[in-house]
Amino acid sequence: MDTGGAPAVEDLHVQVLQFPTDVPEADGTLAWDRTTMVLVRARGGGATGLGWTYGDPATAHVITGLLKDEVVGRPVFDVPAANEAMSRAARNAGRPGLIAGAISAVDIALWDLKARVLSLPLTDLLGRARAEVPVYGSGGFTTYERPQLAEQLESWVGQGFTRFKIKIGEQWGARERRDLERTEAARALVGEDAELYVDANGAYTRKQAVRVGRTLAGLGVSWFEEPVSSDDLTGLAHVRDAVTADVAAGEYGYDLPYFARTVPAVDCLQADATRCGGITVWLRAAALAHGHGLQLSGHCAPNAHAHAAASVPNLRHLEWFHDHVRIENLLFDGALDPTGGCVRPGQGGEPGLGLKIRPEAVEQYRVLP
Repeated sequence: MDTGGAPAVEDLHVQVLQFPTDVPEADGTLAWDRTTMVLVRARGGGATGLGWTYGDPATAHVITGLLKDEVVGRPVFDVPAANEAMSRAARNAGRPGLIAGAISAVDIALWDLKARVLSLPLTDLLGRARAEVPVYGSGGFTTYERPQLAEQLESWVGQGFTRFKIKIGEQWGARERRDLERTEAARALVGEDAELYVDANGAYTRKQAVRVGRTLAGLGVSWFEEPVSSDDLTGLAHVRDAVTADVAAGEYGYDLPYFARTVPAVDCLQADATRCGGITVWLRAAALAHGHGLQLSGHCAPNAHAHAAASVPNLRHLEWFHDHVRIENLLFDGALDPTGGCVRPGQGGEPGLGLKIRPEAVEQYRVLP
């Protein structure tokens, strides 16, 4: 492939890492005790870019078996072209879901690589819309008893956070009273002036979500994430129109058309660069939301999102998710510091995402290859 004299992508290297949670965790619809990361290293032009997604180990085989040949040999600078080539190659394989995660991990690695070849922080390459990216503490799993919940929330308060989110919808909405009691406890712990959010992970029925949402209003809850399934766009719109909290969804958006369908149903659009097609598509989702007068919130994987988030004028905030923060701090030197309730990507001048892998951590948690 003719690169016009530009350096080419020379190789993609993929590994699967598994990290046990510090305690068993659950939300409204799922329980887990480990988190799997698929880590990609893209090499070219004398540099190495890092990208990752959180998903099934089979994602690694998609990258090596389906996507790698679409990327290797392309100019390092032509990330959108590589993204489009990967998407076209996946047409008959089933792009949404696991394959979208694979494309996302490679795309993030390619953006990191391009910035490193140019010796620029990624946020400088993309162009800044803001110097600071606001974050919110996210955890509060349904498995947490009061002492664990208090410890987590108080740790974020100690770091200067003013935005906090807990999980509700326990057991597919079967423990509604406990959901409300835990939210009340969270409000008492973070104080009256803090922003308090809840995430039901699609556990409630439509009318149950409205009933719960109206009670949450009395606790000053201002963000109600996935009150019903994110596949039920009619239900999301119904709940949005019936409650005072902002209804948010979009973390399971795997392509731009999904976001276009979701925009009319929410108050704030969420998008996850490790799922939707990488930074390339995440930025397009931000523009789509902006064009409809909505803000965008980055879902999880904060060190993968922060530089792109700094370039988005309609950004609301970025999720400082307990599991992913813990993993990214274990795996990388240069992980971002959220003191004061925001992160400042690129301010140290390190190229790309500003991260360096800790080889000993890779060896400790590697399961493939």
